Amino acid sequence: MNAKIRIELSVMMFLQFFIWGAWAVTMGAYLGKIGFSGADIGRAYSTTAIAAILSPFFVGMVADRFFSAQKVLGLLHLAGAVLMFFAAKTTEPMPFFWVLLAYALCYMPTLALTNAIAFNQMDNTERQFPAIRVFGTLGWIVAGIAIGLVSGQVGKNIELTSIPLFMAAGCSVLMGFYSFFLPSTPPAALGKKVSIGEVLGLDALKLMKEFSFTVFVLSSLLICIPLAFYYNFTNMFLNESGMASVATEMNLRQLFELGWKDFVLALPSFFMGSVAAKMTMGQMSEVAFMLVMPFFFKRLGVKKMLLVGMLAWVARYLLFAYGNTGPLVFMFYGGILLHGVCYDFFFVTGQIYVDKVAPESIRASAQGFIALVTYGVGMAIGSMFVSGYVVDSFATVNEANEVVGHVWRNIWLVPAGMALVVAVLFMFLFRAKVDAEATGE
Repeated sequence: MNAKIRIELSVMMFLQFFIWGAWAVTMGAYLGKIGFSGADIGRAYSTTAIAAILSPFFVGMVADRFFSAQKVLGLLHLAGAVLMFFAAKTTEPMPFFWVLLAYALCYMPTLALTNAIAFNQMDNTERQFPAIRVFGTLGWIVAGIAIGLVSGQVGKNIELTSIPLFMAAGCSVLMGFYSFFLPSTPPAALGKKVSIGEVLGLDALKLMKEFSFTVFVLSSLLICIPLAFYYNFTNMFLNESGMASVATEMNLRQLFELGWKDFVLALPSFFMGSVAAKMTMGQMSEVAFMLVMPFFFKRLGVKKMLLVGMLAWVARYLLFAYGNTGPLVFMFYGGILLHGVCYDFFFVTGQIYVDKVAPESIRASAQGFIALVTYGVGMAIGSMFVSGYVVDSFATVNEANEVVGHVWRNIWLVPAGMALVVAVLFMFLFRAKVDAEATGE
């Protein structure tokens, strides 16, 4: 791969995940601020999970068969920009849900399309793709930091406003036009007949005859239900807890007016003062743990890696439940930094496990099936039917029956307990024999 294409693909990944990071992290806090209930917020976040279930139909049955990937990518992002703009202007729960669902149906297929464009330019995906994909994580991180910097410039915490949604819409326009200049990627399945079963990865159902694989699939589904609490409500929780700091109090001009010593001391708080910026430390830890995964994988194997990932979610929720912004603030930071273990040890290890146990002929189908189960069905259940209603159950209201806060300790103990039950069941039911086969031991 030449340097020009490498740069083009890196920018593509950066913009792709900047867009998602700009709106998804702060949306819950914003919607809560304008009066949405927890159930309304959970329903809004379920749109990406619903779209994750439906998008394989579009990519597999339409995009992969008739159109060049970069052209479809551009059109979807331009349509998404319009829809996100309308979402930012919508303040009623049900209209917001439908507009955001339409947006998600445009955005989620682009995840597969960007991968397809990147893979088409590579002769060694295992070696070349991680170096490209890491720019997506950087895009998410920069989006969070940018929200904090904008807060400083306007003198208020924009996480509680629709500005991040407008930022996502603007970046979607940029990504839309940029996509048309990406390397040409012809339809992968041109002229081929593709079945619905192949699109959804249902060929992988034959693997369910193996007991441990069934345990893995069901555990993956169930663990994603409590996972929805983190993705939907952490930003609201940290904002209510008072974790935002200097980023909402100092603009760039004031920063450069400081003496050099105060300037150096203020830099970390300036860039990482907002809650959105602090939450990017989770993505930073994700990159770090991705680098050390081979070390742990060799020593722990699949079962222990998956179990550690599940227990990390339990630990994260307990840290959130019992920490505070005073002497125990390190517990909040610990919960954020555990993201690397939570994500890499469970999701990435799960993908590796599937790759090992699935025959080569259905390996791609198996990966698609697991993505459908986790990012689709599991997250949809957690977002639409569980997390929001639990948050509403522990809301505190004033005399006018307006929500003024939440009993967050009680809220976080619910997903902690759910994740613990799943981890214990997995520990006893997942067979070590299959674990050894999957790791090649």
